[in-house]
Amino acid sequence: MGKQSFDVVVIGSGPGGYVAAIRAAQLGLKTAVVERELLGGICLNWGCIPTKALLRSAEVFHTMQRAKDYGLKADGIGFDFDAVIKRSRGVAKQLNSGVTHLLKKNKVTVVMGTATIPAKGKVLVRTQKGEEELSAPNIILATGARARELPGLEADGDLVWTYRHALVPPRMPKKLLVIGSGAIGIEFASFYNALGAETTVVEVLDRILPVEDAEIAGLAKKQFEKQGMKIREKTTVKKLDRAKGKVTAHMEKDGKTETEEFDTVISAVGIVGNTEDLGLEALGVKIDRTHVVTDAHCRTGVDGLWAIGDIAGAPWLAHKASHEGVMVAELIKGLHAHPVKPESIAGCTYCQPQVASVGLTEEKAKAAGYEVKVGRMPFIGNGKAIALGEPEGLVKTVFDAKTGELLGAHMVGAEVTELIQGYVVGKTLETTEAELMETVFPHPTLSEMMHEAVLDAYGKRIHF
Repeated sequence: MGKQSFDVVVIGSGPGGYVAAIRAAQLGLKTAVVERELLGGICLNWGCIPTKALLRSAEVFHTMQRAKDYGLKADGIGFDFDAVIKRSRGVAKQLNSGVTHLLKKNKVTVVMGTATIPAKGKVLVRTQKGEEELSAPNIILATGARARELPGLEADGDLVWTYRHALVPPRMPKKLLVIGSGAIGIEFASFYNALGAETTVVEVLDRILPVEDAEIAGLAKKQFEKQGMKIREKTTVKKLDRAKGKVTAHMEKDGKTETEEFDTVISAVGIVGNTEDLGLEALGVKIDRTHVVTDAHCRTGVDGLWAIGDIAGAPWLAHKASHEGVMVAELIKGLHAHPVKPESIAGCTYCQPQVASVGLTEEKAKAAGYEVKVGRMPFIGNGKAIALGEPEGLVKTVFDAKTGELLGAHMVGAEVTELIQGYVVGKTLETTEAELMETVFPHPTLSEMMHEAVLDAYGKRIHF
């Protein structure tokens, strides 16, 4: 058995793990990262990145179909499904190579294998060549999460898929059922619907995109339905009957059950943390509903053991994991590091139209006891949006009426995932409506709607 000593050992190389390892190495700490599958983790290889490549293909295809709207001619428009998937995998492979290079550049030792923690400060790794023992006073858990599977709805890779199957599908679906309308479900629904699949989305709650502002979710729903997608809310898929080439879904709403046949089902009903077989319980780590319980600085309560990213709970976002990775590395080095503030982390869904948000929804702000001022700016009032041929959408702001604090911002429409960061910076800097009003936004840009949405909250909107 090989033995090596480090200052820091990171288990998992996703956007939390590899960033933590690189930052620790930059700070002069001897660092190793353990990975059981692919460097870059789920996000880079099976999540954030390859899905965006697929959605970009769908977006371009959608735009090509609208060529006439732009005074252009395009005949024989179609797509090569295998080539679309191949491009997505190529993008993931390129970035996987990039992470490999970054770890090597920063002199991070990479150990490929499956890790367990037999004792404080010890990591045992089962590799293809045997076992290696790594010791370090600080161990960072960054093992991520996987798709949740409900009884009777388990994926088989043929008729019923998880997100991983949907990224390397055995076929292009003709009639698709997506169970769950969070970011993962809606993104795959948007992709396959754009390529021509007859798509139905089922959501057990009273509306799709349930974490988003209700008004924004409602506008997104209208666009999805306009594109031909079927939305079934307050509906539960009770069971799936599988036969050759088809699945019969039993769907219940208000006590009544209906059945419908599909050739493909994507189950997107949440995630569970990868906490098993690490030895965490024996170390005294508290686990709540498959996630490690931590304090605001990602400490687990076990000396020298930290947990970041999806394994540490919501929000389950790559950028949250990366920020936590940097914070923990700097805390280990003895530096002062600010904890992550969930209310200042943006969430983005890359469907068509895109959805993005940060902070409290109008509903949650009122429930929290705030007296609010709400501002809105429709895309139809923005010159750049009209010029782009993207006049449908909305930017919405929520302010504390007493202090002027920006409590939340919510958007639906073209490129809003690129716009939301402006409000994130504003929240981080603790700006009020005054600073945002006095900021000069360039013309013509979509970002002008952000300014107008602030002005509208205070009765000063100009362009609508």
